[in-house]
Amino acid sequence: MTASVSVVPLTAAHADEVVAIYQAGIDEGNATFETTSPTWEQFDTAKMSEHRFAAVDETGRVLGWVAVSQVSDRCAYAGVVEHSVYVHPDARGRGIASALLKALIASTEAAGIWTIQSGIFPENIASLAVHERAGFRIIGTRERVGRHHGRWRDTVLVERRSCTVV
Repeated sequence: MTASVSVVPLTAAHADEVVAIYQAGIDEGNATFETTSPTWEQFDTAKMSEHRFAAVDETGRVLGWVAVSQVSDRCAYAGVVEHSVYVHPDARGRGIASALLKALIASTEAAGIWTIQSGIFPENIASLAVHERAGFRIIGTRERVGRHHGRWRDTVLVERRSCTVV
């Protein structure tokens, strides 16, 4: 990652760019089952405010973001979250996703969260690779787990277990 990029808490000030980056990922077809990005209000409600970050350049432009949501409201799953990480198409290959995942891991571990998971389309090779480098492991493939643009899609379930939160 270049020195002119900082990872900061993601706030409403980043809303338009976060939603636009989300939509760019949606448009590419291998990032999510969603077909349109949520409104900022929907995003803000669904994502845990204390564990979301934006990568910004020296002008404050958002280059990528990471955020988590609860997996379940059952107390047994209080230490398990599901995350999403998106990088602007023009900013890929610069270590942005790795920096965002590093910030997310530090934040969640400090809060006592022991597992971060995500479902990734198997065609998204770059995302699988960045997650592996960040210490995520493949749990398995969820075959035909959902329909996307009229066809069944698989997802690869990845998770990272904390070595410090027990």
